[in-house]
Amino acid sequence: MIRTLPLGVFVPGDSVLHRAHPTAKFVALLVFIIAVTLLPTRPWHALAALGLVVTLYAVAAIPPRIAAEQALPVLPLLAFLSAFLWWQNGLASAAATFFGLLATIAAANLLTLTTTVEALLDALDRNLAPLQRFGVPVNTISLAIALTIRLVPLMLATANEVLEARKARGLGLSVTAFGIPLVIRAVLRARMIGEALMARGAVD
Repeated sequence: MIRTLPLGVFVPGDSVLHRAHPTAKFVALLVFIIAVTLLPTRPWHALAALGLVVTLYAVAAIPPRIAAEQALPVLPLLAFLSAFLWWQNGLASAAATFFGLLATIAAANLLTLTTTVEALLDALDRNLAPLQRFGVPVNTISLAIALTIRLVPLMLATANEVLEARKARGLGLSVTAFGIPLVIRAVLRARMIGEALMARGAVD
C-alpha cells in the first residue's frame, strides 16, 4: 500500500531551497536529469549524484521518513529494471542505472517537496510568456506540466483504491484483479480530462 504519494507532498520551510525561485529550481532539475542521463556513467558517478541530492534534502530539512516514503513507490520498478540490466549488461551497468534513476526521481520529488505546484506553474507562466510572440504554445506547455504533476499522485491514489478493493474481495495477489480495473479507471479518467479540455477550448 502506498501511504505517501510522490509529487503530492509539500513540506513548508525557510531553507535556501524553499526560498529559491521556482523557475531556477525547475531549470536546475532539468540540467541535473540531463547530466545524469548523458554523462559517462559508472556506479560511483551515479552514487555521487545521489549523494548530492541527499545533501540537498538535508539542507532543505526534509524529514527522512517523508523522503523515504516519496521514493518507496518507484523502488520495485527500479529493482526490476536493474535486475534485467544485470542479466543483460552486468552488475556495473545495473548499479549505475539504479542509482542514477533514483537520484533523478529523488531530485524531482525534492522540487515538489520545497515548492508548491501553484508557485511553480505561476513562475513558469511568467517566464515562458515572452515566447508567445514567437509562436510557442506557452499555455499548452504549462497545462501539460500541470497535468503531469497532478496526475502522477492521482494515478497512484487510484492504484491504492484498486488494491484495497482487491483485498476486500479476497482476491489476494491476482494480477488481473489489479491490472484491469486500474487500466479501465485510467482510460476513463483520460477520456474525461480530454472532454473537459475540449469543452474549455484548451486543445484548439
